Amino acid sequence: MLKVSSNIAQTLRLGGEVSETTSMFGPLTDLIGTWVGNKGWNLVAVPNQKGGFLLLVQPYTETLTITPLSTPTPNRGTDIIQQVPTLLYSLSVHSNVDGSLLHAENGTWLLLPNCPSDFSIARQASVPHGDSLLALGGSSVTAGPPPIQPISTLPITGPGQMPFGYTDPYLVPMQGFNKINPNATLLDAISGQTIISSTNISVSTANQGGISNIPFITKNANTTSFEAIFWIETVQNPTTGGTFLQLQYSQTSMIEFIPQFHDPSKLIQWPHVNINTMVKQ
Repeated sequence: MLKVSSNIAQTLRLGGEVSETTSMFGPLTDLIGTWVGNKGWNLVAVPNQKGGFLLLVQPYTETLTITPLSTPTPNRGTDIIQQVPTLLYSLSVHSNVDGSLLHAENGTWLLLPNCPSDFSIARQASVPHGDSLLALGGSSVTAGPPPIQPISTLPITGPGQMPFGYTDPYLVPMQGFNKINPNATLLDAISGQTIISSTNISVSTANQGGISNIPFITKNANTTSFEAIFWIETVQNPTTGGTFLQLQYSQTSMIEFIPQFHDPSKLIQWPHVNINTMVKQ
């Protein structure tokens, strides 16, 4: 494990209370540590080799480890040197049904001082499907519960009515998970909690970022965009009266395959959504 300098990422925990003292990581500070959550859900439409598509919906357990570099990463410019505080992360996702590995990923979170744009945070990620991405964004702080907004998982097929059968797998109810709006499942997870505040971190490849895919992915089920929102929540412990940190996220990758019905020159867009609610260990 990388050694952390004493003047960064210092956090006091007194009587269950969490308070940031000194950190060069700003809104990313509370991400540092190991998070575990067994309330994850993966929803993805994939090509069916017999034609059409399959909708896969899987509950999962995730372990996410985020480690700070002890010094910023220098970017040498023509006028100044940009010093970029850097967090390394790795995660693994296992099925709640049979324990099999569903996903592995590594990457970085970057805080971007002196950035010549409106974006102050970046996330870089690499996955063994053959995809790597750069997503940029920013952060805010909310008093009380996080501002979790609805999303839709339904495929985007172009104007007009969707052909019969394409929404059927989405409309079949599933216990414990809202397949149409997964963010409703996140709200259910915190419905009985007292959340004091939330740090909200959002990033998107539409913000001067992008995705690179291996040729097989590009040809068969091209991933074209990615966006994610992380909510770091300070939650009151009903037993001790203190607080603990909780992490929720919702992220959507757009996958394209099967020609659109009204314009075969374009492909249907299929939202691939992941959500989870996690607690720092």
